[in-house]
Amino acid sequence: MKRYVVFLFAGLMAAIMIGACQTEADQKIETRWAGETLEEIIGSIESQIGGFSATMVEVNYRYNELYWAGKDENWGYADYQLDKLLSSMENGFIRRPDREASASQFMNQVSPALQETIENTDKDAFVEQFNRFASSCNTCHDMEAVNFIQVIIPEVRTTLTQL
Repeated sequence: MKRYVVFLFAGLMAAIMIGACQTEADQKIETRWAGETLEEIIGSIESQIGGFSATMVEVNYRYNELYWAGKDENWGYADYQLDKLLSSMENGFIRRPDREASASQFMNQVSPALQETIENTDKDAFVEQFNRFASSCNTCHDMEAVNFIQVIIPEVRTTLTQL
């Protein structure tokens, strides 16, 4: 069974490579779920992935988890959530590079400071730095003209993850 999966995977990769080597004229894809041409398919996928709003949905989840991880002194989970939050932001910048400038203080100053408090496993410092973290989110929202979106310190835990 394992060999079958390996051969199937190798065959799939070969088909992908052959497809990638086709000329643009040959790139008409025989599918209707996402479009007829490679350009239409890419456009369809782009609209499904969305812009920065999709990033903000994940960031919101990670933000809340990060807060509660720090409050619980679950430092490994806090570190994990901050890393995933920042990775999500970086992926969002790929889709919307214009957003990176307004997030630079958040990414380059505030987030590293929060990372340091996580590494120091100091709950009081974490809470203080997390307030700066939230404030930095709101500064970015102001710069992006979405100041009607105000980030607050979570008051209610929405997941069950704890120590």
